[in-house]
Parts: sequence; C-alpha cells; structure tokens
Amino acid sequence: MALFRYVRAGDIHEAHARAATPGALYIAGGTDLLQLVQERVAKPAEVIDVTRILSSDIEDLGGGLRIGAAARLREMAEHPLLRQRFPAVAEALLGSASPQVRNMATAGGNLLQRTRCLYFRDVATPCNKREPGSGCSAWDGQNRQNAIFGGGPACIAVQPSDFAVALVACDAQVVLASPGGERRVGLADFHRLPIEAPEIETVMEPGDLITAIEIPAEAAQRRSRYLKVRDRASFEWAVVSCALSVRLEAGRVAEARIVAGGVGTRPWRLQGVEAALADQPLSEAIITDAAQRAADGAEPRRHNAFKVPLLVGAVRKALREFARAEGVQP
Repeated sequence: MALFRYVRAGDIHEAHARAATPGALYIAGGTDLLQLVQERVAKPAEVIDVTRILSSDIEDLGGGLRIGAAARLREMAEHPLLRQRFPAVAEALLGSASPQVRNMATAGGNLLQRTRCLYFRDVATPCNKREPGSGCSAWDGQNRQNAIFGGGPACIAVQPSDFAVALVACDAQVVLASPGGERRVGLADFHRLPIEAPEIETVMEPGDLITAIEIPAEAAQRRSRYLKVRDRASFEWAVVSCALSVRLEAGRVAEARIVAGGVGTRPWRLQGVEAALADQPLSEAIITDAAQRAADGAEPRRHNAFKVPLLVGAVRKALREFARAEGVQP
C-alpha cells in the first residue's frame, strides 16, 4: 500500500484549505476508500479526516428529516423516525453490506462509494475510470455485474449504493459545503452519467464536502418500500433493486417515483413505469403492464441481458407487495 499523510481537520475551513493540496482526499468511515488504497486503485497523497467536523445527528424537520453526513448506516437504519416515515430508506440500509460495515460506514461516504466493476479494481486491465482514455474492458469483456442503463463504450459500471436508490425515490437532496458557500443538489442529479468523463462520478466540485442529506416532508406523504435481488442472502451488491414511493388517493395512484438499482450507471428513474401507473388502480393488469415498461431503453451487453427480465420481475413483485401492504388486492 502506498504511503500517504493523515491529517484531522479542525473545522470546515481547514478541510477546504487542505483539500486544495494535490492528491488530497476526504475520509470518514473509510470502508470504501481504504479498500481502494490497499488495492492501489486510489493513491492519495493525503487523507483528511472530517469525522469530527461533520454532524451525525438525525433531525426532525417537521415531517422531513435532515441526516448528518457522519451518521452511520446502522444508526440510520435503526432510527424510529426514518423507519416510520421513509421505510424504503431503512430497508435499503439494512440490506447494505454487513453489520460490521454498517457500524463504520457513513451516510456521506456511502453516496460517494466508487462504481462497481471488477475491471475498475483490477489495475492490470484498462479502465476509463481509473485511467481516463485507456478504454473500457467491460464493454466486450465480463459484464455480468454491469449497467444496462446510462452507459456506453466509455463505461458501463454500476453505481452500487442501495441508500442512494431509496433516497432518489424519496426526493432527497445532498447538502454540500463548498469553499464558496453551501449549496443543495437533488439526489436524482447528484451522480453523473459516464458519457464524457467516466472518471468524474458526481457533480461535486473540488473541495466540496457532503455535510447532510435532507428528505422533504412531502415524501413522507407517500408510502415506500425497497426490494433487493442479490446473488446471496447477505453482504452482497444488488443484481437488481427497486425502490418505490407511491401516494394513493381513492384507490388510484396519485403520485409515484420508481427507481432501479444494480442496473444503471446512477440510480435509474423508471419514468415509463411511473407514467403507466399514473391515475390508475393497482390492479394485477395495471401492475403487469407498468412493470413491462421497466425495460424501456435498456441496452444490455452479452453477459448482463438477464437483468432485463429480472428487473421487470422485481418491479412487478415490489408493486404487488406494496399493493397488498396498502390493503389493495391486485
């Protein structure tokens, strides 16, 4: 493992100042970054510990919630207000990683974990995320794990965060402390598509630091759930996942946000499914028809074409289970 300097920031201003050092990276829980350093994928000159300057509180915003960036995954998953108001988020957190990792990993760090692709972590092979311009080995290589939405010849790596998928379904925003002041970015727009610059995965600017995540009160008016399909029962990435947030009025869908994970280069809104559900009852026919729209725009490669019918089935199952939980017999 390459040597690097470790410093502990005393306040946000020091963090921003040190982040201007070439090769400097922030660290909190470190569950993703330290793996990348050990594998020689990441080679920081300096790591800046920000855990003592970030809040880990989960605050009630009068229906919504503000989650400090240093909150641990376990703390969030067990928080009564999060479980009550945004069950999809709690379910996604409980399905993430292992209990040991959830004890260490933070809210902000989870959103920034690097995309999932075996070639990214294999320094002996070309990868545009690791070495811009070197090529994408997954495009014609082993791509079972890779994306069927939002990619191209430059990159088809999957954004792996369960948490992010559920947050997009709940209209969450990321609060960023920038050297020029605070700003907010919707989670749906936070992760970039890898079309022009695969190595840049988010809209964060140099020096930006995630300080909080806010989920609006309006999202609490909808009911939500999270379904994860994976190769084994625990400590595994999603092959396909589905987060949904739905509001019913008089037995019909008044509002719906359906988001897929494990299939996109970022959390993927299934707008065709949402459109098919609009102002419709959650009958078996409507659910079946809407779920078929989950495959709209999919561009699978040789080894991941199985994700197309799997995604359709996962969306259908999630909608059926949601309907039954709401007392609607599909």
